[in-house]
Amino acid sequence: MSAAAGTPAEDGGDRPWQSYHTAYTNAKAGMEGVDKEKVQKKVAEKKMLELEASRDLSKIWLHTDMDAFYAAVETLEDPSLKGKPLAVGSMSMVATASYEARKFGVRAAMPGFIGCKLCPGLVFVRPNFERYTHYSELTRKVFQRYDPNFIATSLDEAYLNITNVCAERGMTGEEVATELRAAIHQETGLTCSAGVAPNRMIAKVCSDINKPNGQFILPNDREAVWTFVSTLPIRKIGGIGKVTEQMLRQVLGISTCQEMLQKAAFLCALFSECSADFFLSVGLGLGGTETPEQRQRKSISCERTFTATNDSSLLFEKLANLAENLMDDLQKEGLKGKTLTLKLKTADFEVRTRAVTTRGYINSKEDILIYATKLLKAEMPLSLRLMGLRMSQLHDEKDDSSTSTQKTIDIFFRSSNSNLNVNGANVQRITNISGQDNGPISVTTKDDCLGPDTGTGASTDQQDFFVHDESIFIPEQRNLGKYNNEAVLSNPVISDCLGGAKIDDVTTSAKVMNAENLDDVGQLISHEATASSSKPGQQLWIDGFICSICGFELPPGFEEERQEHSDFHLAESLQQEETVDSKRSICSERLAEKPCSTTTPTPKKKLKSSKEGKHIPIDAFFAKCNKNL
Repeated sequence: MSAAAGTPAEDGGDRPWQSYHTAYTNAKAGMEGVDKEKVQKKVAEKKMLELEASRDLSKIWLHTDMDAFYAAVETLEDPSLKGKPLAVGSMSMVATASYEARKFGVRAAMPGFIGCKLCPGLVFVRPNFERYTHYSELTRKVFQRYDPNFIATSLDEAYLNITNVCAERGMTGEEVATELRAAIHQETGLTCSAGVAPNRMIAKVCSDINKPNGQFILPNDREAVWTFVSTLPIRKIGGIGKVTEQMLRQVLGISTCQEMLQKAAFLCALFSECSADFFLSVGLGLGGTETPEQRQRKSISCERTFTATNDSSLLFEKLANLAENLMDDLQKEGLKGKTLTLKLKTADFEVRTRAVTTRGYINSKEDILIYATKLLKAEMPLSLRLMGLRMSQLHDEKDDSSTSTQKTIDIFFRSSNSNLNVNGANVQRITNISGQDNGPISVTTKDDCLGPDTGTGASTDQQDFFVHDESIFIPEQRNLGKYNNEAVLSNPVISDCLGGAKIDDVTTSAKVMNAENLDDVGQLISHEATASSSKPGQQLWIDGFICSICGFELPPGFEEERQEHSDFHLAESLQQEETVDSKRSICSERLAEKPCSTTTPTPKKKLKSSKEGKHIPIDAFFAKCNKNL
């Protein structure tokens, strides 16, 4: 052997794999002698030249950051807190700390009990977000004067493109920053810090330099930007957190932005193209200069941290508060959502998420709480320290398409818009299998009782709402014995013209009189139709929550929603049925308007199949023959 065992040969030798390099390899056949470092540098230099060509020094960006915003607002409202080490939050979590408390090491996102150990005299104040939002709105009115399209990243931070203001007023970025800070103090009584730079990334860094109540201006000059960035610690850059900082420092020895460029070859080889471009842009001092386009929001969420508890009543109370907060956020944005996610963090810091997709788009507290409660009940009992709700699959509330819901089988029984005659009473005729007419059934809607002079102005859609549940419907695969004549007549939607009373409340004689016309109601569904359309075992729930037909997800606790989902697939199977008895003729007529006192039957109509043995469409079963009386 040319080298001792376990000792790599200098040029790869008998063990070419030992010359593999993390960033580049010359171990491929025919690539011996290639200068790996030179190739790496060429690739990185090309990328840096492309990025440098995109540098834009024509814009002036200002970043403003309120000084200890929550703590400053509380001090403004309660002057007795001035000068004291103050923390807004609780023993569980600190939302923000005053500058007096920060001297002891107390900071945001720190558990409150740790803050007390660092600063024994720490004063806690409960957060008041309504108050903070009020002061935030006041600051944004000031921002509006300088940039109508300002970018608010939180209640206390914003980016402003002041290029046009500087040009129109003949002012420098420093003068605009001074004027803006003075205006905010005059409007709110609070102080803020500002940073001015050629792009947003550097402007944010500049606003942190002279805090509190200060500003820093970086000229729109390439050399000035290079000098500023060269000694800047990478942790100061937004987007580089604690983990990324440790990785770059310990693995590659990068601690400043200038060292990003010195190790550019390794960055290009070790990271994805997107990440490498970001790191190199940081080293070059490049950032966003154009106002980003307004993007549609994908989700809205809210969550709360609290002392760990297993009290179910307290947990459901907190869930109700979250549902109300989520409703307020959704309605403020004019949005509705379809997928609700419940986030839970147990006392052991285990994070769980449970989601459900609703049939329609919702944004009310009641609807949110119905689904959220079922999700939480499925996880009980447990001890929680955090709870959150998130709504996704959002649509604009004004969009008509967003209000559509999944179809259920009762929709196929709903009459079309032209289902009323001029007399005002709805008359439905039932025809049995043999074609014999069972006579009309007089059904009166709520609008009929109000009379023409009440001025209700009910729309056709409102009329359909009262009509569609009045159709006599015997579900598939259910006991038909319980659907007797009396049960059919006691439909809760049918009115007796006395304020919406059920037919159960009407006299027995009236009930019997109508029951005589319903003797053959059981014949509406023949044995053949039931056997052909009901397919036991057709729908299964995979893993207990995934529909085997369409993949729709519903947890086991949603029994009512599961039944509606099954009815939907049943309706689909009925539409596709092609083995209907050719001799059976179904006659149906639309509901017609008549006065409450009129029950005169209308002429009998029959629907005949146009061809012997031809499939009768499902429309024929559900009053879709387009005949108005």
